[in-house]
Amino acid sequence: MNDLESFLVSTFGKENVLINEPMSKHTTFKTGGNADFYVVPNQNDDGKIIDTIKYCKDNNINFIVLGNGSNVLVRDEGIRGVVLSLKNFDYFEIEDDFINVGAGLSIAKASKLFAENGFAGLEFACGIPGTIGGAVFMNAGAYGGETKDVVETVTYLDLDDLKVYTISNEECHFEYRHSIFHELNAIILSCTLRIIIGEKDDIKNKIEENITSRNAKQPVTMPCAGSIFRREEGVIVAKLIDDAGLKGYRIGGAEVSTLHAGFIVNVGGATSQDILDLIEYIKTIVKEKYNVELHEEVRII
Repeated sequence: MNDLESFLVSTFGKENVLINEPMSKHTTFKTGGNADFYVVPNQNDDGKIIDTIKYCKDNNINFIVLGNGSNVLVRDEGIRGVVLSLKNFDYFEIEDDFINVGAGLSIAKASKLFAENGFAGLEFACGIPGTIGGAVFMNAGAYGGETKDVVETVTYLDLDDLKVYTISNEECHFEYRHSIFHELNAIILSCTLRIIIGEKDDIKNKIEENITSRNAKQPVTMPCAGSIFRREEGVIVAKLIDDAGLKGYRIGGAEVSTLHAGFIVNVGGATSQDILDLIEYIKTIVKEKYNVELHEEVRII
């Protein structure tokens, strides 16, 4: 660990390397144990990231990459090894007919920047708490729009050969809450988004409409990780959970949201184990009552 600490500090600077860092500070659930090392590279540190991953591989050290921790649940035992946070990869650069964006840019902020420039296509993303990288990975969507609708290319680091590649929208194989990055061993670094000229007032009105709807229907003011379960064929998952009488059901500090049964919220003092236990309880009850198997959308680390 001393050698690893020395390597990380010499590579990224002491101010960018946090030791024994609580992941509850870096996830929207506000839960999770400590990471041995939490590292925040700067946006031009691609080469340093590659060096770090090579070092970890050569020394059999675990590493993971996170955005802003909005679709993850870190276990109470924490994370051994190195967490690389791409939250400083948050640039937004307009070039000709496209926009270059870093993977760490909030997709809600990108939606706002689109609107300010009179660009359409990201109105659906105004309230999504994740980053561009996470949105591409999950093909995030809402209110009739999806990330795939605006992505032109995606640049990623292949963790097997440690080379950087750029692929087209078609090569991303976007599907509902899915992309090729579920199969690739890779880190999304950036992407280019299409510029679609629209009327500023229409765009802003649509964003305000979406935000109002989201605030009324989802527990946006409470620590959560968005929809816990994936959409299942032919059923509305939140309705099944609600019909099963589980809205408001608690285990420890974890609760099935009283506003939207598809969300689990941290009502205060929840542990990650509370949330995991509640997830399993929901799955068991829904299976018993409706013979439907639910599958997590949230990523458990």
